[in-house]
Amino acid sequence: MDRLPELDSLHSRTQLIRIPDQLDVPLTPRVKRLVDSEPFRRLASISQLGLVQLVYPGATHSRFEHSLGVYRNTLLFLEHLLSDPHFPADVTDQDLKCLVVASLLHDLGHWPFCHPIEDMKLDGLPKHEAFVQRWIMDGEIAELLSSDWGISGEQVLQLLSKEGGSDAQALLRSVLSGPIDVDKLDYLYRDSLHAGIPYGRNFDRQRLMSSLCVDTNGKSIALNEKAKTAAEMMVFARYVMFSEVYWHHAVRSATAMFQRAFFEMHRRGGDWESWFLQDEPDLIRTFQSIAPSAGVEELLAGLFGSRRRLYKRLAQFSVFDGEAIYSKIARRPFAWLVRCGQCLAELLANETGQPVSATDVLIDAPPMGLEVEFKVNVRIDGGDRPLGDISPVVQTLATRQFDDYVKRVRIFVHSRLTKVRDLELATIHDLLERAIQKT
Repeated sequence: MDRLPELDSLHSRTQLIRIPDQLDVPLTPRVKRLVDSEPFRRLASISQLGLVQLVYPGATHSRFEHSLGVYRNTLLFLEHLLSDPHFPADVTDQDLKCLVVASLLHDLGHWPFCHPIEDMKLDGLPKHEAFVQRWIMDGEIAELLSSDWGISGEQVLQLLSKEGGSDAQALLRSVLSGPIDVDKLDYLYRDSLHAGIPYGRNFDRQRLMSSLCVDTNGKSIALNEKAKTAAEMMVFARYVMFSEVYWHHAVRSATAMFQRAFFEMHRRGGDWESWFLQDEPDLIRTFQSIAPSAGVEELLAGLFGSRRRLYKRLAQFSVFDGEAIYSKIARRPFAWLVRCGQCLAELLANETGQPVSATDVLIDAPPMGLEVEFKVNVRIDGGDRPLGDISPVVQTLATRQFDDYVKRVRIFVHSRLTKVRDLELATIHDLLERAIQKT
């Protein structure tokens, strides 16, 4: 197997891009051509955290920056894994080139505000993993993959997919998307850095990387037992980042506002295909231009106008605090949440005598998949054991502490609804129960 020039570039200072925090990303000529391509440059105008910047104003970093960090991590992972005697002999040069390219291009399928839109699970909308085909199967990227790398877009897509392929591809896929992967190691650190908080940086990334190994079946990366504490700290860092940043209550308010606006624009026949090809500033302008006809001008003005006007929390429910209502709302389709919110708006108007419009009340129910699930094997005495089996900390954080305590159903209302916000909590619960029954 020939050594990739990208690995040699790790120790060369010929051409570099500097990204925060004082990290040098090495560039070979063929990597530079990908980075300079129009589809990749587009990522510089798509923010990594989107609406989070309304709460953490420093979090304006781009998917361009993040992608460079992921690419750098991939080179560090590979340099260590290739020295592992258990690294499969059937991993080819083509496989390694596909991994390096896939790590750099893995976010090409993202459009602005991609995750809030995907979480709605609306019929007809693609996942970003599928949307990446538009950028690498034809045009500039496809030509570069063929001429510079001798690989095809199909091969890169195979590695970016969730399943299929050989055992060797499964192993390399776990580098891209697994419990300890190049993506998480970058975004936890980078998001924490730009948000101005320490939580996502309080784990030993160097220890994790230096402890990487191949598990006994040769299909996934694992860790040696020296990295157990570092792995536990990474799980904790991810838990805190979700609870304090990604799902901060004000971030969820902004998310609920954006999702409701998108829902109304989309169901009126919006051209999502052209929307998703735009960069973030252009898409915001597009949405603002069609918002009046969809009745969501005020929602978008509160997010992207000259003044930030986020909706206020009226009530919230979790598994351990308001489980009766939580269980009736948590897994409902988005269209049901909209209907229930409209019904609740009518009931609140009747109760208070204050005008309440259909978009003044928003019900936010976060997606239910495990967000801090951490299924990685630890090599102990020549065998593999799941980290959760030897770490009660991980087991607890990945289930009860996060999904049962942090994930909440929230009711948000427009800030002008002062009479609604002054209602007794028991009255709000009663009206919500009635809205659920009527929906």
